[in-house]
Amino acid sequence: MLGISLAGLKLRVPLILPSGILGLSPAFFQGIQSDLGAITTKSIGVKPRKGNPTPTVIPLPYGLLNAMGLPNPGIDRYIEVIEEAKRRLEIPLIVSVFGGDEDEYLEVASKAEEAGADAVEANLSCPHERLVSIFSEDPLLARKVVSTLSGSLKIPLFVKLSPNIGDIGRIASVCEDAGADGITAINTLRAMKIDLELKRPILSARYGGLSGPAIHPLAVRCIYEIYEAVSIPIIGMGGVTGWEDAVELILAGASAVGIGTAISTQGLEIFRLVAEGIKGYMESHGFKGVEEMVGVAHEG
Repeated sequence: MLGISLAGLKLRVPLILPSGILGLSPAFFQGIQSDLGAITTKSIGVKPRKGNPTPTVIPLPYGLLNAMGLPNPGIDRYIEVIEEAKRRLEIPLIVSVFGGDEDEYLEVASKAEEAGADAVEANLSCPHERLVSIFSEDPLLARKVVSTLSGSLKIPLFVKLSPNIGDIGRIASVCEDAGADGITAINTLRAMKIDLELKRPILSARYGGLSGPAIHPLAVRCIYEIYEAVSIPIIGMGGVTGWEDAVELILAGASAVGIGTAISTQGLEIFRLVAEGIKGYMESHGFKGVEEMVGVAHEG
């Protein structure tokens, strides 16, 4: 009942661990896979990157504000992590990649594919790193990156988009035309907090990405708009704290749902509880499969 096909990937439940959540450990991935449909790695670049100095995370009553700065070991060192993860996992592994231009994206994505990744997610949308966010803001740059990747990769290509733009449906359509197999939305919302005593921004990077319940209605709107603009599947995420939020994203047009920030407040049990809630909703409303629910809010 809960199984889906996502751009050729077989998921036993429509729930995905998003990029940047819970570290890089294949052993840890193995331990949490039972309640997931797929796992997405942290975003990986060409070279090692330390990320931003602390403070990088601010807990808030309505979510989290973070500016990690894309810390990662670089793709050459990460290859062994991908290979080890593939030996341990029974579910698809999606490798998130970023770069300063289309050539860097391609280098990382190609090496990830060769190491055994089941799919690639091109991160075009980090809210506090101009290096990456410009690719979601400019249709020409988005097209260049996506067409370069789609023309070379044999595995599915998802493109992660930013809510910090005027017309997310247009960018999604550009990505589809350029060869994307799916859209991931949304990344975090660009935001800021100021220390009242120091009278300065709290985060070392000044700006960060807001996640959690506060951005859920924005995620619903973005996914609704993307669904009307493209025919490829959507991985929806943004402020999911319970099954009701997940069902709302599916009705708006998402084929699968990512859960991230809620792990920090509810633990890993959130995945099992959301899956059970989706199943219960389907049974009570007469849906025989997740696919029957996708985009129903657009009907009539």
